Amino acid sequence: MSHPPSLFGYPKEDAVAGVVVFLVAVPLCLGIAVACGVPPVSGLVAGICGGLIVPWISRSSLSVTGPAAGLTSIVLAEVSALGGLPPFLAAVLLAGLLQIVLGLIRAGRFAALVPSAVIKGMLAAIGITIIWKQLPVAFGVTGGLSDIPGQQHAGAVLIALGALAILYGWKHTPLARFKLISPALVVVVLSSVVASALQGTTLALGPAHFVDVPLGGATALWAALPRPELSALTSPAVWGAAATIAVVASIETLLSLQAVDRLDPLRRHSPPDRELVAQGAANMVSGFMGGLPVTAVIVRSGANVAAGARERLSAIVHGVLLLTSVLVAAPLLNQIPLACLAAVLIQVGLNLCKPALFATQVRLGVTQLLPFALTIVAVLALDLLKGVIAGIIIGIGFVLYENARKAVVAERGADGAWHVRFRRDGTFVSKPGVVAALGAVDDGEQVVIDGTGEYVDHDVKEVLANFAADAAHRQISVRIVGIDMTHARAGGGH
Repeated sequence: MSHPPSLFGYPKEDAVAGVVVFLVAVPLCLGIAVACGVPPVSGLVAGICGGLIVPWISRSSLSVTGPAAGLTSIVLAEVSALGGLPPFLAAVLLAGLLQIVLGLIRAGRFAALVPSAVIKGMLAAIGITIIWKQLPVAFGVTGGLSDIPGQQHAGAVLIALGALAILYGWKHTPLARFKLISPALVVVVLSSVVASALQGTTLALGPAHFVDVPLGGATALWAALPRPELSALTSPAVWGAAATIAVVASIETLLSLQAVDRLDPLRRHSPPDRELVAQGAANMVSGFMGGLPVTAVIVRSGANVAAGARERLSAIVHGVLLLTSVLVAAPLLNQIPLACLAAVLIQVGLNLCKPALFATQVRLGVTQLLPFALTIVAVLALDLLKGVIAGIIIGIGFVLYENARKAVVAERGADGAWHVRFRRDGTFVSKPGVVAALGAVDDGEQVVIDGTGEYVDHDVKEVLANFAADAAHRQISVRIVGIDMTHARAGGGH
């Protein structure tokens, strides 16, 4: 009898991979927090919770959890709607509890019901949101896009452009062969050096252009952490925000889980319901400790796989290193310019809404393009959850339309009779197509209705029974094949 490898079965491989993931996670944790308009330490706390809690509960060997770019628009909207970070943290805590409940009732399987076009539209809208929110930061502006012309800072622009050049040119350099070197981390280090060199010049950055992590070790960090406003748990708005976070974070987690399982060289399967419980526990702790909501994230998980990870120990190593960096390296973190983090996030946003994605949806046709495009519009105009719900409704509408339009085909056979064949299940949504096909039959003709191998529900059977009853008055000969008409009666359905 074989036994699965233990958490500590591959210490060397997982230690190396954990270091790589840590190097990738630092700029992302900081950048996502900045993009969300919350203290940078909240992003680091979320990464620490994802690394130190999820691996002990989850059975996903290679996925890594942390703050996700996909939740940026939710955090921005809900922090503003709820009146600040403390009530939002209460919503994060509650969202974690809801995720645990979803896992316990085995709701993980239902993520597969979300149409692919809707998921792609959701991610593209998130990418667009990230880009437009980070462009002002890249220009050194504290306001919005409209403030760029009057407030742009040449030093910040220089750093952002240099960072983007490195990020997009990295794959063409010899350094791309070394897994231990993260291009995002190289960008952070070089940008910090450049920012230091610019001090004393006309391009010097001000205090508002740098990361701000509390100094003074564990005591100062604990004192500076934002706290959830637990009294807000009675607010319907907080419950609404929690439901939004729980649903979207669960969908993103389960999608990442599927992607990572496909990357796993050992082809292991990760239990989705157990993953929801693990994510819920991490979100409860993250919300209580002042951190952002977390999900399983494909960027860090992909780096984990590429670095040779084999077990969950790599995610724990990454969490330990994040905690250590916050406690002992805060002065170094505070030397990081926000403009370079904006560049990292702009690259993330562009990857989510790259032009090739739009071109693919156009090639797939209107049934894929329209739900995709309308999901993007709905997410940008409303919010993430409402946009996804709108996309799902639109997707269902297309499914119903296709079933109604193509459920049956009617054609005249070599024998001169009309042959009405079911090409897919005949349900209530197929009734308009069935009625239209039968309506084309003239008096005195022969009709063969064939439902062999397809499910035909009672509504459609009543339509057929009504047609057969009326056919006798019109001298129409009707033969029904492959459909049990035992309990169908004329006059029962229209």
